[in-house]
Amino acid sequence: MTINLTNLINPNKSFDDIIKDINSFKKSQQTKSNNFKKDFLTLKDYSKDEILYILSLAQVIKKNKFLFSTFLDKKNLGLLFDKPSTRTRVSFEVAINQLGGKSIYLDSSNLQIKRGETLEDTAKVLDRYLDGLIIRTFKQETVEIFSKYCNFPVINGLTDTYHPCQILSDLFTISEFELLKKTLKFTYIGDCNNVLNSLLIGFVKLGLDITVGCSPKFQPLDEILKASINFSKESGSTIKIVYDPIEAVKDADIIYTDVWVSMGEKESHNKIKELEKFQVNSKLVQAAKPDVKIMHCLPAHREMEITSEVIDSKNSIVWQQAENRLHAQKALMVYLYAM
Repeated sequence: MTINLTNLINPNKSFDDIIKDINSFKKSQQTKSNNFKKDFLTLKDYSKDEILYILSLAQVIKKNKFLFSTFLDKKNLGLLFDKPSTRTRVSFEVAINQLGGKSIYLDSSNLQIKRGETLEDTAKVLDRYLDGLIIRTFKQETVEIFSKYCNFPVINGLTDTYHPCQILSDLFTISEFELLKKTLKFTYIGDCNNVLNSLLIGFVKLGLDITVGCSPKFQPLDEILKASINFSKESGSTIKIVYDPIEAVKDADIIYTDVWVSMGEKESHNKIKELEKFQVNSKLVQAAKPDVKIMHCLPAHREMEITSEVIDSKNSIVWQQAENRLHAQKALMVYLYAM
């Protein structure tokens, strides 16, 4: 059965009534998470109901982008970035603007952090100025420190361990094709990185099965796999690790891939050589269903992890997936800031 998002939020209600409904729902979830100052650091902190509720909000927002146009009025959100960005920066800046707020881009190389000011001190200062912070950095510990010392919502825009905002967009995109269902055959193939980490958690939280096609030399992190398996015991989902790429994508509804060399990681000839057989090309795609959907979180290294022929094909939903970063993140912020 397909997961239905349309019954969770009534878009015909007034703005004030929708906000009341969101707050009522959040209160019902607080007893489960015991997290009254809600951040978005990893999907591990969110229940299935919360994830689906945010996806439902994204659905409503995408249909009416002006619905919450004054929602963040008089609020200033910072974007603290240690890494280059296209989609995360632009989608968040536009999202904040469309919600009526203002964004301040903070390049860490131009802050006193670069000269040795501690993260704790920086967090305490920014807490006095801002109403929220989106962080794109290396260590997961960084977003956790800001979460500890800031009284406003802290959003993980990407770390080396997790990329939860991307997965909200991915799940929303899958729902638009009515594929968010138990019978979905979803295969992630290639390098086991932060995107896969968050996909594993997101999928098992929703009770969805996931297949990972990877090299035995580059497998998912043990701690992530163990956590995902524990969640899967509660949700009834299945995780499969497959070392043969053709077997991994056989009869797949969706094939998802990402770059083989992540930001901050030194390019390794041996790693690229090992992953060559996991390239998403026309031969590999033929093993999946004829109407298989192709996903990639971007940026793509064309002719490496995916060929231009595939990413530009009629099966590709990559550009819709990228667009949905905007809608999913607007929904996330509405959820976090509803009062």
